[in-house]
Amino acid sequence: MGQATRVIALDKLRMTDVDSVGGKNASLGEMISQLGQAGIRVPGGFATTAEAFREFLQYEGLADRIAARLKSLDTEDTKELARAGKEIRKWLIDAPLPPALAKEIGDAYEDLAKASPDVTFAVRSSATAEDLPDASFAGQQETFLNISGLDNILQAVKEGFA
Repeated sequence: MGQATRVIALDKLRMTDVDSVGGKNASLGEMISQLGQAGIRVPGGFATTAEAFREFLQYEGLADRIAARLKSLDTEDTKELARAGKEIRKWLIDAPLPPALAKEIGDAYEDLAKASPDVTFAVRSSATAEDLPDASFAGQQETFLNISGLDNILQAVKEGFA
């Protein structure tokens, strides 16, 4: 098995990458490519991959903990579904990122921030089945605006994962 691909610069992404980085990120990569060829400058960024998310879920047994919580869940009980969802989201937000993922996010962040130390970022979640011809998840994803500093970026990534 090769090295995990956890973080990819947006300018390297195309619509063929939807399964790895989601619809928003793939669309941004395509836009950066097309507009850049036309001489229009578009701010850069990076995406974490579905592989990075799976690694996060496996780290410290989070996936097993979630599976155990869902195993006996009565899916007809909407109040219990809401409670389980809230509990699992909190686990995701509170869980540490795997060190290799945190480092790759930090490296990508530092590359972007070095030109302008006061720069702020948007952190957006993106589903890998999002914006497909036969599926739409409009309004179901998260966006965090004006995020500054690596610690805040890392926290926003976890909230996006949640």
